[in-house]
Amino acid sequence: MGSSKQLCKTLKMKVIDAHNAGEGYKKIAKRCQLAVSTVRNVIKRWQIRGTVEVKMRSGRPRKLSDRTARMLVRKTNQNPHLTAKNLQEDLADSGVVVHRSTVQRCLHRQGLHGRVSRRKPYLRPHHKIQRLKYATGHLQKPDAFWKQVLWTDEVKIELFGHNQQRHVWRKKGAAFHEKNTLPTIKHGGGSIMLWGCVAASGTGNIARVEGRMDSTKYQQILEANITPSVKKLKLKRGWLLQQDNDPKHTSKSTMEYLKRRRLKVLEWPSQSPDLNIIENLWVDLKRAVHARRPKNITELEAFCKEEWEKIPSTRIERLLFSLREV
Repeated sequence: MGSSKQLCKTLKMKVIDAHNAGEGYKKIAKRCQLAVSTVRNVIKRWQIRGTVEVKMRSGRPRKLSDRTARMLVRKTNQNPHLTAKNLQEDLADSGVVVHRSTVQRCLHRQGLHGRVSRRKPYLRPHHKIQRLKYATGHLQKPDAFWKQVLWTDEVKIELFGHNQQRHVWRKKGAAFHEKNTLPTIKHGGGSIMLWGCVAASGTGNIARVEGRMDSTKYQQILEANITPSVKKLKLKRGWLLQQDNDPKHTSKSTMEYLKRRRLKVLEWPSQSPDLNIIENLWVDLKRAVHARRPKNITELEAFCKEEWEKIPSTRIERLLFSLREV
């Protein structure tokens, strides 16, 4: 029995003529030595398109069927960390041999694209409960409440940055010309630790932390920088200090210091750096400082303080009032 794809035009027209003469599918199939399904397909094509010719394809048939595509989507939904090579090997085990790029194109058609995983703090169940409690308790806080919060944090900034990516315009073979390279030094070439604070009205003080930061040094930084920052930012009576739950921030001596200084602290859930608007400003600061290419630690510190002062209050306000969307 032949298939409809292999039939010559003469035989197909013979099937149509017999059909027009009133013969049934089975009789035509027996006389032409064809499968009944082949006869049916030829007649159906004639009735729909008015021709027995097979419609030209738009290109080479896809190697992966719709069923295989659904299977790939299902696998990536179950484990988004699978690579295209992993999926290629899975297909090969099932007898489907294709190139890795074929797998990638298939997933792209399904709206799936490879992206760098976003880093998020690891949350245990009790962390999630605390975060939810914080969110529900502060969701409806008015703008006036957030404008009275002094946000604080520490950050390490390396001289040459770490894992930076910069693009250059160059010709082929000029990749290692000095002007086209990015200098790197082991461990970033040195680094500084900074403490900074901001409020809705702008940036407060930024201070370099000399040596190891412990509870005593943290309290010294607060003592030297909180009052000037509050005055600079014009925070009103009843303002709140935001700090995370780092041990040096919550130690017994620090808590006694805060109580002695009558500093009110904003309730803060553990493992929640993503809720602190200053984290975004550290990214802005690093980008601006490294764009100036400091040559040594002294320049690095100076550039950090200069660029910190340049951060506009509008940027801080946008971050502050986007908290409800976090």
